[in-house]
Amino acid sequence: MKNFARLVLMIVCLCGLSVTVAQAQEVSPEFAAWLAQLRVDALSAGISSETLDAALTDIAEPQKKVLDLDLKQPEQTQSLEDYVTTRVNEERIAEGRRMLRRYQTWLGRVEKQYGVQRRFIVALWGIESSYGKNTGKLPVIPALITLAYDARRGDYFRKELLDALHIIDAGHIPLAQMKGSWAGAMGSFQFMPSSYRHYAVDADGDGRIDVWNSVPDALASAANYLAKARWQSDQTWGRPVKLPEPFDYSLAGLETQLSLSRWQQLGVRRSNGQSLPRRDLQASLIVPDGPGGPAYLTYSNFRSLRRWNRSNAFAVAVGTLADSYTAKK
Repeated sequence: MKNFARLVLMIVCLCGLSVTVAQAQEVSPEFAAWLAQLRVDALSAGISSETLDAALTDIAEPQKKVLDLDLKQPEQTQSLEDYVTTRVNEERIAEGRRMLRRYQTWLGRVEKQYGVQRRFIVALWGIESSYGKNTGKLPVIPALITLAYDARRGDYFRKELLDALHIIDAGHIPLAQMKGSWAGAMGSFQFMPSSYRHYAVDADGDGRIDVWNSVPDALASAANYLAKARWQSDQTWGRPVKLPEPFDYSLAGLETQLSLSRWQQLGVRRSNGQSLPRRDLQASLIVPDGPGGPAYLTYSNFRSLRRWNRSNAFAVAVGTLADSYTAKK
């Protein structure tokens, strides 16, 4: 094992990692070899050695805190009802209304350009980061290295890590300022690095795509994402509904789509007991907490929200918050 460790250290040094002897002794042989291969792959992907020297120095081991947080995601541990109630509260509703007034000019431009209603953009902002208050304080690169090294979703996070290194290499954000969540999500809308590279835009025209500090860039980037996810500007996300008793719950699930008129025939009604809208829309019924729990008819835009985050609870929370901005006080 000692000979293997020396060999790994030689490989790491030859590959150009700035690791002191004391640091190298703290790195396990397996992790050191993994970092060395990462550098080779990153160089092949066009990332500069200067960026890699800065980003990979002093990475001694995976971060246990990040792995622990990965196992405690609220979408997986809370009921939908609890998840939504926790996030759609009076304080967040009031702050969202203030954001709609404060940024009405930019929101108007973004809404017109991308065809996404401003209330949904602001609701995403609210759910993801409390309108920029909670964007995450963890350095993104070490967090992504930890998750990429972990066996559970290593391939996915390795790609995200390379995308994050590309962002630094392009000069959009200094390494020291690239901070975010435990999962590497960044800025006011918690963009993963791959989403940033695909959808983020320079709305304010300063030559940088800054989803951390530029509100115009952040708003436009979120709208661009939803537009590319086939957002329908003339539709809402869905609505809470009441189900008749008895009800055939085999019809529930996103794999089943029926017309609103058909759901009406089956006895489904709005939450206040009134008839469903008379529109030629296809809808899916979801009952995330099971029979007896909240039920929702969801439209095409619900699927667009799930492109952002593959969680029914997340999509319902965004839709509910968006609806709350225009609800009567």
